Amino acid sequence: MIIEMRTYTLQPGTLAEVEKRFGESLPNRQKHSKLAAFWHTDVGPLNQIIHVWAYDSFEHRAAVRAAATKEENWPPPIREFVTNQQSEVFVPAPFSPPLAPRAIGPLFEIRQYTLAAGSIPGLIERWSEKIEGRQKFSPLVAGMYTEFGALNKWVHIWAYKDANERNSVRAAASATGNWPARNPPGVVVKQENAFVLPAAFSPIR
Repeated sequence: MIIEMRTYTLQPGTLAEVEKRFGESLPNRQKHSKLAAFWHTDVGPLNQIIHVWAYDSFEHRAAVRAAATKEENWPPPIREFVTNQQSEVFVPAPFSPPLAPRAIGPLFEIRQYTLAAGSIPGLIERWSEKIEGRQKFSPLVAGMYTEFGALNKWVHIWAYKDANERNSVRAAASATGNWPARNPPGVVVKQENAFVLPAAFSPIR
């Protein structure tokens, strides 16, 4: 399986209209493959939407996208509002859960780490030993690394009820001594995070 995360930056003040148009067009697109998640940023880089799609392979992705463009009203008519587009393709870690519809938010934290080249296998090994204990406190939505896009990137996405729960969960998980899965010095070279909220039509919400 591969996971595509598409991030579009919008003109300020256009988010509501973009989500409306995207949602109206989505049924035609979903004849070919299902949307996994659709979020917009609340804290972090503002005026961004993030839509997530899962595919069996790159061949599956190409076939689905070719078929979808033949549908009426797809892509959604939002181009006039988009100032930048980014697409990254990820491979999920062995412990990453399926991107199945579920109500586990509505606050999601997307943490993106850029690692030193060659560090992904070691990170996955360290996480594999500790992730079960961490998920006793809040659910992991995805743990994945880039195959195309900005390379050597590790992205993990967590769900919370609100910011207060996030703070208490992180404190409780840390107090166990099991978390975080610490990396040797020099492995992580950059860290970013954002809080995102789901659109009304997001399957993961």
